[in-house]
Amino acid sequence: MEKKVFITGIGSGLGEALATLFHTKGYTVYALSRHLPNHLKGKIHFQRADLLQLEAIHMNMEKLLKNVEHIDLAILNAGILTPLKDISQTPIYEMEKMMDLNVWANKVILDFFIHKPVKVKQVIAISSGASVNGNRGWHGYSISKAALNMLIKLYSREMEDTHLISLAPGLILTPMLEEFVLSADGEKFPSVERIKNSPKMTPEEGAERIFNNIERFKTFETGSYIDIRKI
Repeated sequence: MEKKVFITGIGSGLGEALATLFHTKGYTVYALSRHLPNHLKGKIHFQRADLLQLEAIHMNMEKLLKNVEHIDLAILNAGILTPLKDISQTPIYEMEKMMDLNVWANKVILDFFIHKPVKVKQVIAISSGASVNGNRGWHGYSISKAALNMLIKLYSREMEDTHLISLAPGLILTPMLEEFVLSADGEKFPSVERIKNSPKMTPEEGAERIFNNIERFKTFETGSYIDIRKI
């Protein structure tokens, strides 16, 4: 039976690398994203969607997965980070935007899998070390990724036939990291200097590492938060 993977946020970075890799490995790829990279056109099933528009996600999922009965793996990759700043200087509306995409969009997607006749065997939600580190400057991103970890744990109690984890994929040199982290004030935000001086993977290397550990992830208790650098 052909293997099927569902991925969000494939326009660039890790999501694009995951969609490309799974396609080359023979998976049928279903993707929900704002952008479809040119090299993937005609190769994957794609539905254009802005996941910040929460009310439209269910309809877009129905369009994308029409007549699909099972998904072997769902990777909830789409996420947003805004420029690093002190949380006292971060307006609520900015943090709400991160919560909407990093948490609530994933809730809508998981609800779809629960209530529609699409069986999903395994879910990997892309989290971050920021969800547990609490470093200065990471404001609503840390909060939203910590909430994502708990969201996955809670859904693991309800989706008894699905294995779910939240995964910190390690430092990956994505456009988001370059724009908002590596350009930030390293003196004010000490984690920036640590990140600059730490080894980083390309999106392709990060995708390969996730792919190679798909079966290993299943050995962890469903609902777990896993830092791939520690396994």
